[in-house]
Amino acid sequence: MTAEGWITVEIVEALGSTPRDQGTVMWVSQDALEGSIGGGALEFRAIDRARLMLAEGERKATMELPLGPALNQCCGGFVRLALRAGKQEAPPPRLCPLVLYGGGHVGRALRRALEPLPFAVTWLDERQNTPADPHANLVEHAAHQGTGALHYIMTHDHQLDLAIVSALLHRSVSEVPFIGMIGSDTKIARFRSQLSGTGFNGEQQSRLVTPIGVAGIRGKEPAVIAAAVAAEALILRSRFLD
Repeated sequence: MTAEGWITVEIVEALGSTPRDQGTVMWVSQDALEGSIGGGALEFRAIDRARLMLAEGERKATMELPLGPALNQCCGGFVRLALRAGKQEAPPPRLCPLVLYGGGHVGRALRRALEPLPFAVTWLDERQNTPADPHANLVEHAAHQGTGALHYIMTHDHQLDLAIVSALLHRSVSEVPFIGMIGSDTKIARFRSQLSGTGFNGEQQSRLVTPIGVAGIRGKEPAVIAAAVAAEALILRSRFLD
């Protein structure tokens, strides 16, 4: 189907409680639908309007919908839609940079969990036999790269983890807003002691978040850990990008 057989529907304004945010796009043809602006009555109304445009050859339209009065929804928000002929590209999402150190079983699961999410992931491992990007010196990368990123550390080597953490802690909070590391209680206690021994005080060490992931999610399976960490990363993305 050609692009002319579609209508692009974009949320150009979203106030209050709405099913999707400003910038969300879907595409409507006479017999197909791609994307979603939230489902429910709002989406059905927009689909009907888009198909009417196709039937009548209309090129542009707007819809202003207070979700309570217009659609009998309890959300209470307001949405303004722009409908345009053609299959136009959606605006790119704001990607949050994230550096993932380690290509082991948990690192692989986390990379898969992050794949469809709005992150620009740099995935590094010093070893050559992992799916992560091989990097000669992860500590050097931690010391100088990944400015503004979330840093998650889960390499195969605890001493390498410690060296990466130390390199990141030497940088400012504005450069490195988040440092997270996977680890058992024993590993964490040992790291705290070693960091104290190399001159990092309690306030500096408080920047190291460990354990990682949303609290209350139990399970040691890689996919479970990855889901908890991905959820945490989304919370951090909202905090740092808003």
